[in-house]
Amino acid sequence: MKTMIFMQIAVASDAAETVSRTFSSGNSSNDLLMIALVVVMVVILVAAAVVLKAMQTMIKMTMPQLLEDEKAAVSAARADRRTRRITRWNKLMGLRPIAEEEELVIDHAYDDIKELDNPVPAWFNALFYGSMAFAVIYLCVYHVFGWGLNQDQEYEREMALAEVARQEWLAQSANNVDENNVELNGSPEVLASGQAIFTQNCAACHGGSGEGGIGPNLTDEYWLHGGDIKSIFKVVKYGVLDKGMVPWEQNLTPGQIAEVSNYILSLQGTNPPNAKAPQGQLEEVETTPAGGEETAI
Repeated sequence: MKTMIFMQIAVASDAAETVSRTFSSGNSSNDLLMIALVVVMVVILVAAAVVLKAMQTMIKMTMPQLLEDEKAAVSAARADRRTRRITRWNKLMGLRPIAEEEELVIDHAYDDIKELDNPVPAWFNALFYGSMAFAVIYLCVYHVFGWGLNQDQEYEREMALAEVARQEWLAQSANNVDENNVELNGSPEVLASGQAIFTQNCAACHGGSGEGGIGPNLTDEYWLHGGDIKSIFKVVKYGVLDKGMVPWEQNLTPGQIAEVSNYILSLQGTNPPNAKAPQGQLEEVETTPAGGEETAI
């Protein structure tokens, strides 16, 4: 009887949900019909609740023993579940009831002190044998079949990844430079890169060795627009249109402009053959020779 009532309630609930989804149809007659259906469903629900309450009251009055048996069965099931949980926990922890203590006493005593032969807990045995299994697997993976990386290989891999990250950081840092924060750098890597850029883009006007041609001589101590690293960077970046020097900021990155500027300063005092006559003003500036040490001329 209870099951049938609950089924009726579930059917009524599903019908009410369906009605609610289609309630707003835009048609007044359909809306009235939906309202009527909702009212009917509510009445059915109320009637089912009343019938259920009446059935419970009748059972209490006519069959009280049935309710007592049901309560006793529920209590017994709960007690059984609790007993099984306690048994599993004691087994996992290696615990024994106090009533079984006499069975664990070892046949010797010191100063009337007796010792119990308590078993090793199951969790400890699982951990112990699990560590042995892990050791065998680890040995096979890293030292027998070579599937995993040993310490030296991990170190080499991490160093390679760090070098990649370092190069990316250097590339980003190099492109953040401008005419206000550019610095002298005479490292061989910078000068070699600057020489390649100079040969490809600047040699046509300034000569392959910086001796000058259409453009001025870059190896003497005379400068038209300043001979320090910041001034050279600015000229290369923005150009000097009235002198025929084109801007290179659209073709070269800030890092490349800094490299070619340092290379130009490294040409100071090289005295190439067929050097063009000095132009501009004599200036004493810091240079970046191939050795990387800053000097002044």
